[in-house]
Amino acid sequence: MRTIALLPFAILISLALTQNAFSYPPAVGILGKAKSCMSCHVNNGPWTDEKNVIIDVIDQETMKSLRQPDGSFLLEVKRGQQRTVLTVIGQTQDDGTPAPYRNAWTYIDSARIRTSSVSKFAAGWAVNLQMSCRLVGDKVSGFEGAKITALPMTIQPLDDAKEAELQLQVMLTKGESIKGNPKKGMLGNYFERKVILKVVE
Repeated sequence: MRTIALLPFAILISLALTQNAFSYPPAVGILGKAKSCMSCHVNNGPWTDEKNVIIDVIDQETMKSLRQPDGSFLLEVKRGQQRTVLTVIGQTQDDGTPAPYRNAWTYIDSARIRTSSVSKFAAGWAVNLQMSCRLVGDKVSGFEGAKITALPMTIQPLDDAKEAELQLQVMLTKGESIKGNPKKGMLGNYFERKVILKVVE
């Protein structure tokens, strides 16, 4: 992961377009047309009790969760304006199972998975960080003591943006996948959440 992070951006794009390139979580959204992480990985980790799993999307300005009563997340943004949210993923402090080491997530519009577009985010929406793979250890107010990762994502509805539904695909992991055989060498659990993008006129 450190080696990949040091490569120039142009080389990363070249790798993404190479047919035989090996994907690294959550590169399923870039390197292939797989529907989810489970196309390559197995759901074999110890983080199966969802009441101890943290998956939240928080408004960065207000630090309030955007979770709706049905468990989905609603991101409302005025057309042409930007909104930044924090994707928070991890495990509660009360859970006695071993902490995940690395969390991966990606926001995907399922209608675009089979397209040739590099971005699988909703059409008409600008986004600066739709996916990431990050080591556990971040600190966020309201999650004191929890074992989490958290990164900001800024989105903006452009002129042609419409309301859209995304899948937030998440993996909590520990260990390392074997290159060429990602079903071995790593423990992981997979989760999905629904995210609604709404344009405010």
